[in-house]
Amino acid sequence: MRIDKFLNAVNITKRRAVAEDMLEHKVVFINNLPVKKAKEVKIGDIIEIRYLERTDKFKVLQIPVTKSTPKSKMSEYVEVMQG
Repeated sequence: MRIDKFLNAVNITKRRAVAEDMLEHKVVFINNLPVKKAKEVKIGDIIEIRYLERTDKFKVLQIPVTKSTPKSKMSEYVEVMQG
């Protein structure tokens, strides 16, 4: 699944347009490399979102098969990491 769709599907971003904007401004990294929206996400990848005042890190546990998942199921797809 593409990173822009993944961020939206697992509720890291509220809308895909927000994910695309973040990718365009190079604040999303996978395994410490800046990525474009077409980058495929794989199980085990570390997704990092570098905001001005903080950094959020997520480890990919599973790739969703649907376009969206309930917010309550987020922990099945990503593990929120410290840092």
